[in-house]
Amino acid sequence: MSNSIQFIQENISVSTRGRATIEITHRLRELVNEANIETGLCHVFIHHTSASLIICENADIDVQTDLETFMSKLVRDGDPDFIHIAEGDDDMPAHIRSVLTQTELTIPIMESKLKLGTWQGVYLWEHRNIPHLRNITLSMYGH
Repeated sequence: MSNSIQFIQENISVSTRGRATIEITHRLRELVNEANIETGLCHVFIHHTSASLIICENADIDVQTDLETFMSKLVRDGDPDFIHIAEGDDDMPAHIRSVLTQTELTIPIMESKLKLGTWQGVYLWEHRNIPHLRNITLSMYGH
């Protein structure tokens, strides 16, 4: 094994079908495996202001359902206080949801694997009601 630091970037695109969470853990694991980095970090960044990234329980779909229920109560579509409605009544709520969650994650790489907890999965959380193509960049570095 080489002690030199490697830096690898990969871009992925994810098609959404509207507001929902989409697990992307498997795709990230494949890219980390292909990078052949024994120990390091994987930084994941989404290039959008109306979608986000989360690490969440992946054993029970009810968790994602409950997150959506909570967020829908916290930030309501069509709120009359919002003036930014250029793309519909879910436009400003989608931006707020993105700000309240995360647009980037950093996950350790150990033994050439994405080191998540037993019940953790990485999700793209689409905050718009209509389908979108979302772009994500992975930056992996280590040795």
